[in-house]
Amino acid sequence: MADLITALEAHDIRFPTSQHLDGSDALNPEPDYSAAYAVLRTSGDEEGYGLAFTVGRGNEVQVAAIRALEPLVVGLDVQEVLGNLGAFSRLLTGDSQLRWLGPHKGVVHMAAAAVVNAAWDLFGRREGLPVWRLLSRMSPEQLVDLVDFRYLRDALTPEEALAILRRAAPGRQEREEQLLRTGYPAYTTTPGWLGYSDDKLLRLSKEAVADGFTQIKLKVGANREDDVRRMALAREAVGADIRIAVDSNQAWGVQEAIEWMRLLAPHNPYWIEEPTSPDDILGHAAVRRAVAPIKVATGEHCHNQVMFKQLLQADAIDVLQMDASRVAGVTENVAILLLAAKFGVPVCPHAGGVGLCEMVQHLSMFDYVAVSGSTEDRTIEYVDHLHEHFEDPVVVRNGRYAAPLSPGLGARLLPQSAADHRFPDGPVWRNA
Repeated sequence: MADLITALEAHDIRFPTSQHLDGSDALNPEPDYSAAYAVLRTSGDEEGYGLAFTVGRGNEVQVAAIRALEPLVVGLDVQEVLGNLGAFSRLLTGDSQLRWLGPHKGVVHMAAAAVVNAAWDLFGRREGLPVWRLLSRMSPEQLVDLVDFRYLRDALTPEEALAILRRAAPGRQEREEQLLRTGYPAYTTTPGWLGYSDDKLLRLSKEAVADGFTQIKLKVGANREDDVRRMALAREAVGADIRIAVDSNQAWGVQEAIEWMRLLAPHNPYWIEEPTSPDDILGHAAVRRAVAPIKVATGEHCHNQVMFKQLLQADAIDVLQMDASRVAGVTENVAILLLAAKFGVPVCPHAGGVGLCEMVQHLSMFDYVAVSGSTEDRTIEYVDHLHEHFEDPVVVRNGRYAAPLSPGLGARLLPQSAADHRFPDGPVWRNA
């Protein structure tokens, strides 16, 4: 008897991070980190877990979008889904009616991310492997079959993708062993939230260096004088050898970004993240030319692989920042990693949100083992809150992510945490 997907659940889970201004930045001054939490259930009593990250109000819209995918998912044969996750992704993102709301962007695309990631989580659990290992052990041909090349062929052909993967194949085992020994480089945003006091910034910056981090990140973009002062304090706290990235979270226009970064330049910022609208490919290119050698990084709000393709073609970024749940999950991120490898641009994923560290580490580790074969100038963002709510929380030691060993993608919330933070009727919110 066939094993079928019997249910797709979506839950509104929110954490009151605004109480302490954790996650605060120029455009999100009081965020409540939230998860539109997707659960796939099967007739074989197996489950898969995924989520789309939001910052509070509107999470109910994201949950509704996940539920809108239910008719496409329930009743499918589990083995057929897991045997062709490329086709499953295209099913969710290519529905002839739902795609009118995108296509390939926004709430509907993020809903597909939650469900696609839940399917990968289910696959990993079924195979007894963490997803980074599951991907790393797929053949180059299987990985290329995941990718929808329809809009990519002018920048990356299937033949080129296959060549990239075949070139990396001989060293896979050695790199996997290295990853298990030493982990993957991390940087921390923990000291730099915009709502933190100067004293807290200084204390957390010093603690980050003591904990082994060689890069920290500061949020900027609300007030020039404040940013110059905070940047100077951070530089004094960490010394000349620690990289300090800055992130404006899209707060500026193009010329404003250039002028603002010239004020910060004496304190040697490593990169400026999201200097302007994430949709402005040419604007990013203009900023990059003007602020060099400061690097330009972006990606957490890039809707899809086509935007990443254009950023790369336009020489608009020095650092590509993928996100685990903004594009259509693991499957589309495989395509983005291949694009980055083709153009020789390092990938430093965004992970400043609930569950993002847990999921995105699998993508960077797969990239190291089976795609780029390198960790040079590559690092995964780390924030130190909300991991305690997950079944398999990330482990960071001496400024490096330890490779996860538990099966799946890491997105499963502890049942009690999910119940306590369910919005609006969980006890955390009833008592708020």
